[in-house]
Amino acid sequence: MALRLGDTVPDFKAETTEGSISFHQWLGDKWGVLFSHPKDYTPVCTTELGRVANLKGEFDKRGVKVIGLSVDPLNSHEGWSKDIAETQGTAPNFPLIADHDKKVSDLYDMIHPNANDTLTVRSVFVIGPDKKLKLSMTYPASTGRNFDELLRVIDSLQLTAKHKVATPADWKQGQDVIIAGSVSDDDAKKLFPQGWKTVKPYLRTLPQPK
Repeated sequence: MALRLGDTVPDFKAETTEGSISFHQWLGDKWGVLFSHPKDYTPVCTTELGRVANLKGEFDKRGVKVIGLSVDPLNSHEGWSKDIAETQGTAPNFPLIADHDKKVSDLYDMIHPNANDTLTVRSVFVIGPDKKLKLSMTYPASTGRNFDELLRVIDSLQLTAKHKVATPADWKQGQDVIIAGSVSDDDAKKLFPQGWKTVKPYLRTLPQPK
């Protein structure tokens, strides 16, 4: 069954390029990103793993642990990592799961028979500290993922988890936000004593809370 937003993500044990892990324990109280790859030594995924490695500091700054997955074995991952370092400038500096038995792929519904009945589709799962699914995205094999967008979404998720606000279209860190629709004006006065701009009764904007 497909994972839905708000579901507790399945726990699993796996071998990775950084040793054996139990997923929930590995996550601890951090946010997490799990992203899958159809196969080692594939061109688009090579660029993606290099990009994530180069962005590792940005994920760390947000308290986000990153882990990749491919259905190939560990020795294949290790060889591929050398190619990624050579072609992208940085080797993966986060663990890669060796899901050769497709156990994790099946748990997370990553194999879609209509796309390909053997290879994991390129899925991304953002998981909160409560181990619940906050975001999932699936890309076709031909289109590289936008990891700047992933960081933008994580910024929004972390902000809205802390404050009763929502973020508008194309929002970026530091821009104005929207007061959540579930918050009455009376409650908003307590939460946001600095005030807000009422565009419509249902659309109230204010500067991003610190």
